[in-house]
Amino acid sequence: MKEEEIRKTVRLGYAQVAKGSGSCCGPQKTSGCCGIDVNKEASKAVGYTDKDVNSVPDGANLGLGCGNPVALASIKEGETVLDLGSGAGFDCFLAAQRVGKNGRVIGVDMTPEMLEKARENAAKGSYENVEFRLGEIENLPVADNEVNLIISNCVINLSPQKDKVFQEAYRALKPGGRLMVSDIVLVEDLPESIQKSVAAYISCLAGAARKETYLDSIKNAGFLDVKVIDETSFGTEFVSTDPTAKQLLEEEKVSKDDLARVGKAVRSIKVSATKSGK
Repeated sequence: MKEEEIRKTVRLGYAQVAKGSGSCCGPQKTSGCCGIDVNKEASKAVGYTDKDVNSVPDGANLGLGCGNPVALASIKEGETVLDLGSGAGFDCFLAAQRVGKNGRVIGVDMTPEMLEKARENAAKGSYENVEFRLGEIENLPVADNEVNLIISNCVINLSPQKDKVFQEAYRALKPGGRLMVSDIVLVEDLPESIQKSVAAYISCLAGAARKETYLDSIKNAGFLDVKVIDETSFGTEFVSTDPTAKQLLEEEKVSKDDLARVGKAVRSIKVSATKSGK
């Protein structure tokens, strides 16, 4: 797909999630059998605590993440935090609790429906230190050297211009600022059937870069001390438990063998980096 087509497809997919349907990097339902909140359980599975998932407004956690960048970020009171692809505001609200009244959190998302949902959630939770801006992460609506910390959770993989995303992140950070992201990468190429799948792109698979390419993009943007803090394999259980895998298998007729290869190829990583203090 061409870049503009990719953006349009992703924007449409996440608009559907904001409205309560569809699946992007996570479960598509907020409740399961026996009263279980699927989104909360999905978030706890990737590193969030009970306190995290219960301390934000209802509707803020859509279960879309692949890690918990806030837990890794060592956020300090009074800092300004920028969340790339902020969705309904989950990570922004957790960060807001840490920066305090003297700090500020900025969420950027390109989907108007998500922004509307996030702003509603901010109002419900009376978050006066959080704002949400419409924009693309390749062209951030923030000033140079404006923020102390940038976080992102399973979003940068969706961009067809990952180099530009990290260049923009570097620009927006103050000298000595930090980058903390959770994302999806590949350790081997995906099967061709998955690469061409629209559903796989929206669900953070087809757009994912090779791990070494992803890390090089961060380094080439000027970041120092680029480190993979954690790396998790999807494993063979991906085929039987992941809602996106089921969709690909049932609706797009992707073979079980190809899905098994996806489980071996995909990794969830948490990466930290810093901007020079000069």
